[in-house]
Amino acid sequence: MSLSESIVGFVDRLYIRPVAAVLPRQMFRYAVCGGANLAFSWVCYFTVYNFLLHKRLIDLGFIVVSSHIATMLLIFPVTFLAGFWLNRQVAFRRSPLPTGTQLVRYLLSVAGSVVVNYACLKLFVELCGLWPTPAQMLSSFVTLVYSFLAAKYFTFRLAEE
Repeated sequence: MSLSESIVGFVDRLYIRPVAAVLPRQMFRYAVCGGANLAFSWVCYFTVYNFLLHKRLIDLGFIVVSSHIATMLLIFPVTFLAGFWLNRQVAFRRSPLPTGTQLVRYLLSVAGSVVVNYACLKLFVELCGLWPTPAQMLSSFVTLVYSFLAAKYFTFRLAEE
């Protein structure tokens, strides 16, 4: 049994009657995978921001980047690949689109999420005065609806449950 089949089996065991009455199976799988990747990104964000960058400004020589934005950029590749794999192998596993097409579309949809995330971080940290980690958590929820709609109707279009 492959890792993806094991994850699907585990997630489907959680798909019980009260949840099944409210959410279709595909949306539930997406929510569980997205939630796991989101929690993973929060742990990565906290760790990089506090222990790798030590909350300092990052001077690249031609621009100074705030540590909360630098952290977002550093964890992006890891969470991007984890999210694509989970979406392709667990949530939208029966999409007829080729993997390369899905990857390019996923990159485009994630680019939109990055723009929303960036704008939210700037708003929440610099204008509202929130701490960066809670601001990142809050901005993650703002991008959730956009992300699901982009995955379902663009990236993994025509995926059956």
